[in-house]
Amino acid sequence: MMEIQPLTLTGPLVTLEPLSMEHHDGLVAAAQDGELWKLWYTSVPRQEGMRAEIERRLDLQASGQMIPFTARRTADGRIIGMTTYMNIDRANRRLEIGSTWNAAGAQRTGTNAASKLLLLTHAFEVLGCIAVEFRTHWMNQQSRGAISRLGAKQDGVLRNHQRLADGSLRDTVVFSILDSEWPMVKNGLEFRLARKR
Repeated sequence: MMEIQPLTLTGPLVTLEPLSMEHHDGLVAAAQDGELWKLWYTSVPRQEGMRAEIERRLDLQASGQMIPFTARRTADGRIIGMTTYMNIDRANRRLEIGSTWNAAGAQRTGTNAASKLLLLTHAFEVLGCIAVEFRTHWMNQQSRGAISRLGAKQDGVLRNHQRLADGSLRDTVVFSILDSEWPMVKNGLEFRLARKR
């Protein structure tokens, strides 16, 4: 059975630390950078909803369904977003990396790829996962591109998969990386990130 607990993961570009209510103001500021809540195909809370979102993620952590992280830029300690291990399947040694968002100013700086390298390394090399999954909205071209650039392969599309807050139905694109693919994916990520330093 896979054992997974809150932890801090640190790299040259980004540090992922266990989400707490103390991160509230920094997360509000990060979401305001780019007014991310205006992206209809993703779910980033407005200022007035951030406390509830942190509580939601912490409740899922308490029930064993999620390990949420706050992402900080390592160089200056500034909070730049959130990410999680979610849909944790301990018996089958699988999980999803998701519910991720990053401030507009942090996008295309390597911090997202650096976060994924930290999370994937821990998932495959410490937790012993056999597969790590990523899911995103069909219309979120930026996210789909970023997941593909990681080296994940598209498994398929779950059509009419979820009803969103506005009542629309989401088609969910599912990607994954298998443990056998991890060494190649890791090499690719490390090569990309070496050019950002």
